[in-house]
Amino acid sequence: MASASLRVAVVCSSNQNRSMEAHHLLKRKGFAVRSFGTGTHVRLPGPSADQPNVYDFNTTYDEMYRDLVKKDKELYTKNGILRMLERNKEIKPRPERFQNCRDVFDLILTCEEQVYDQVVEELNSRKRVTFQLVHVVNLNIRDNFKEASLGAFLFSEFCQCFQLLDDVNKEIGEVLLEFEENSGQTFLHTVCFY
Repeated sequence: MASASLRVAVVCSSNQNRSMEAHHLLKRKGFAVRSFGTGTHVRLPGPSADQPNVYDFNTTYDEMYRDLVKKDKELYTKNGILRMLERNKEIKPRPERFQNCRDVFDLILTCEEQVYDQVVEELNSRKRVTFQLVHVVNLNIRDNFKEASLGAFLFSEFCQCFQLLDDVNKEIGEVLLEFEENSGQTFLHTVCFY
């Protein structure tokens, strides 16, 4: 399967850091990729842990960027949020919620167990139309820039292996075990249907 024919979704909570870092890398590698969040709102770090910046999913990355520059350009430059938003707006205009997407994917990669549960619950709550299967795979990635970069690399390696499988349904378990052994990370996996 050529990388462009493998339809991949990457999902985190706010469609900002982890999913967008993976989206960026997978797109560079030639994959047909989209990214999403599952949260009710987009949350970005604020001046303190109990003061996050909260936006609606309809807010563009550019609008978030301009808002944070107005609030405290020095803080959001120093903590890397403005650079992240610059990257994001080069990829797409705004964050997207997974629950609002009806596109079909071959592989959905999630960045934390709660997001994995939300994606599986959403897919299982939909009426089955085509009964095409989709593999949902989770790797817990801490929400910081370094871990997002490492997670994106693992997702990229996994996608490259996934597309080379002759019989995905029979071989995916072995590939996931190999990734767990090599990375020291635990992967969750389930199959859902459209």
